[in-house]
Amino acid sequence: MDASVIVVGAGPSGLMLAGELRLAGVDVIVLDRLPERTGESRGIGFTIRTMEVFDQRGLLPRFGKIQTSEAGHFGGLPLDLGVLGSAHESARTVPQSRTEAVLESWARDLGADIRRGHEFTAYVEDTDGVTVTAMGSDTHLRARYLVGCDGGRSRVRKAAGFDFPGTPATTELFLADIRGADLSDRMTIERTDDGLVMIAQLPGGVHRVIIGERGATPPEWRTEPPKFSEVADAFKRLTGSDISGTEPVWVSAFSDAAHQAVQYRRGRVLLAGDAAHVHLPAGGQGMNTSIQDSVNLGWKLAAVVRGTAPPALLDTYHDERHEVGRRLLANTRAQSLLILGGEEAGPVRDILGELLEHPEVERHLAARVSGLDIRYEVGGGPHPLLGARMPQLRLLQDSRSTSTVELLRAGRGLLLDLAGNAVLRGRAQGWTDRVDIVTPSSHDPDHVPPGTAALLLRPDGHVAWAAPGAHSDLPTALARWFGPAR
Repeated sequence: MDASVIVVGAGPSGLMLAGELRLAGVDVIVLDRLPERTGESRGIGFTIRTMEVFDQRGLLPRFGKIQTSEAGHFGGLPLDLGVLGSAHESARTVPQSRTEAVLESWARDLGADIRRGHEFTAYVEDTDGVTVTAMGSDTHLRARYLVGCDGGRSRVRKAAGFDFPGTPATTELFLADIRGADLSDRMTIERTDDGLVMIAQLPGGVHRVIIGERGATPPEWRTEPPKFSEVADAFKRLTGSDISGTEPVWVSAFSDAAHQAVQYRRGRVLLAGDAAHVHLPAGGQGMNTSIQDSVNLGWKLAAVVRGTAPPALLDTYHDERHEVGRRLLANTRAQSLLILGGEEAGPVRDILGELLEHPEVERHLAARVSGLDIRYEVGGGPHPLLGARMPQLRLLQDSRSTSTVELLRAGRGLLLDLAGNAVLRGRAQGWTDRVDIVTPSSHDPDHVPPGTAALLLRPDGHVAWAAPGAHSDLPTALARWFGPAR
């Protein structure tokens, strides 16, 4: 084998997956068809959940100072994300190019083999692994698993025959980053009779403009980005302002097409990120969901490769993330109607605006767009934390203040014995090569329901078992998520 895993695509999902695999000690090769990063940035920020994930892996300091905000929106209707009470706010104006640079540096520091200028063309699967052919490679590459993180037009997805049903594009939108424009007096989102314009101020005197003209039917297959003159003409038609004299930094187009792979795994081939789901990038959820796909997959794939868990663990990746993707497409399609709809969508916007005055409605939609409503099926039980991601819990261990965020940085499982139960710890001894056991002398009770005696956290931070309140006993839960005892 040239590597245990070959990842195709060096975007955010592919680089995050490479880092997660290396954190677990699994060798990985990342292939990308481009000779270098483009510097283009479709995404310009992180949701609250991605901020939590980056914090859990110790990545936030690599970004330097991050501008954060509690402001969000659903289909252009404002949301106060502060109602969620998270330890983080969402990040604003962090270009995707910066995110990719940070993730690539992290993955390389951990030992990932990232090969640019290598274009995936085909693969063959056998009982032991996959043989991958890529233009630019001197030889065929062998690995045990292949993961397609190569975007909405994924060649891996097509080569493996994954079904990708959905709804076709009905509207094309232009995106341009421009320098030298005076747009400080314009609203963030402007809706007109003929379409909409969205404007965001980025670092370095750059403005991002997104233009959607109602009735602008997308071409069947746009092989080249639109010309800036097309963007400027559309901007003038919708706003009356002329930006043709500004400097275009980057120009692109996208649509409201929505598709999702029926399966996220077929044998030794898996999909993550945009290769598994495409949609209107409403609220910047696409890149964030893609990164979280990789965090869910990475530790599971590593456990299977190392032989500590059976291949069936990979089926939980599809079970958990396919449902997240389905809900993502549902909420972005709903936002598409609100954002791109004409007069016929006005009553819906009005009624939703009234509903958002109720705190529980605002909290529900804020949790949806920020990723904080995700809860996995981990076996059932009445404990309120089961399946949810563990909120940051401060605790005292060996006279040192720490937190669950810090304890999860190594990418291992974590058993928190909150009641000093030696018998419980003894039952987990067969998994100490994969799970850290911590008995804090004290902990902050704010994020733990009263009476909680113990919590088992997966490497992605989700609660897999709790005492009392889980139907299965601890060894059963450990075996399910971490494989048989040593």
